[in-house]
Amino acid sequence: MPHLVIEHGNALNTLESKKRAMQLGAKAMSECGFISEKDIKVRIRDCEDFLLLDGRESFIHCTVRMLAGRSDDQKESLTIALREEYEHAFPNVGSLSFEVCDMCPASYKKRLA
Repeated sequence: MPHLVIEHGNALNTLESKKRAMQLGAKAMSECGFISEKDIKVRIRDCEDFLLLDGRESFIHCTVRMLAGRSDDQKESLTIALREEYEHAFPNVGSLSFEVCDMCPASYKKRLA
C-alpha cells in the first residue's frame, strides 16, 4: 500500500516507456512526504480497445489507491507532482489524468508472505 495503477491506451508502447512511467510514478509518490517508498506498488494496465470521443488517440490515467486519512491538500499535491512528471516525460500523449482514491481501512485486508 499504496497502489499506483497506470492505465494507458496507445501511449506506453515499449518496455522502456512502461518502465519509465512506473519509475516516474514511484518517484513522485516517494517524494511527496507522506508515503513510504518501501510501501509503493506500481502496475500498468494496457487498454487495447478504447474510444476517446474528443478525437485524441492516446491516454494515460493514473490512479493512486491508499488508505483514507490524507488531507485534500496532500492528495492534490501528489496529483500535481504526478502530472508534472508525466507532462515532461510524455508530451505527445493526448490525455493525461490523475486521481487519488481512498481505501476503507475497515475493509482493506492483505497478507504478506
